[in-house]
Amino acid sequence: MYIMRLGLKTVSQQKLSEWLLKFTSSPVSGLIFGTIFTILLQSSSAVMIITVGFVSASLVSFKQSIGIILGTNIGTTATLEFLAFGTEQLIIPLLIIGSLCILLPVRKIRSIGLFFYGLGAIFMALFGFERLAAPLAESKVIGPFLLSLEENILLGVLAGCIMTAIIQSSTAMTGIAMGFLQANAISLPVAIAVMLGSNIGTCLDAYIASLGGGKEARMTAWAHIWLNVLGVLIFIPLITLFARIVANLASSPDNQLAHASVLFNVVVSLLFLPFVDQFARFIKRVHG
Repeated sequence: MYIMRLGLKTVSQQKLSEWLLKFTSSPVSGLIFGTIFTILLQSSSAVMIITVGFVSASLVSFKQSIGIILGTNIGTTATLEFLAFGTEQLIIPLLIIGSLCILLPVRKIRSIGLFFYGLGAIFMALFGFERLAAPLAESKVIGPFLLSLEENILLGVLAGCIMTAIIQSSTAMTGIAMGFLQANAISLPVAIAVMLGSNIGTCLDAYIASLGGGKEARMTAWAHIWLNVLGVLIFIPLITLFARIVANLASSPDNQLAHASVLFNVVVSLLFLPFVDQFARFIKRVHG
């Protein structure tokens, strides 16, 4: 994921940063460009760190950053949808094309090569993990742990939160859940719980980036935390119903979990969008 992100960042970050500064005057435009920015950089954490930097430098106001936050939550789901449709047949062609492009002296072509190589490596990792998930689930350590997640959904949310904070990628954490789900080691409700927890765990990077960045930068990080925590709290009582809904949207477990991530983040972002002013006042009152 780092290699893929590096290639995209080299090609697009400067221009996208300029656009982000120009077109975030309203929460709606902030959401749109936050979504696009995150899709192209393949990392909500990276976009949040950039946004916190902009707020710290007074280039973007705290209120403007809320729209961007909502957009990053939606944009990060695109990677999961892409990965869910990937197959092992793409691994070798992507690695070969990426390697050949990296060898060329043209900077943009090398950057595109990094993207293809990184994507091939992700497909290979997920392909391998799906084969490892079943024997892992039968081990004396992992097996009882997965069983405890089935018995208590809240443990799934907590596990997703902690693991994402450690590996610093909600996409990678949800990809791991996909592997267990594909191997029938966990149920769809547990996989959704892990995905919900990963949305909270991914907030750690932006919070660390905000330390020492001024009051508005810290409020931006807290807004990110509050939005994700409140969104997860809304969905926790609905996990079983939510699982039944997404199970009807696709036959493949991978696609079901990817669709669940998209629906969760879109619903929560659209739910908060009309109340940006009130939410900004709440954050200022609590953390200002």
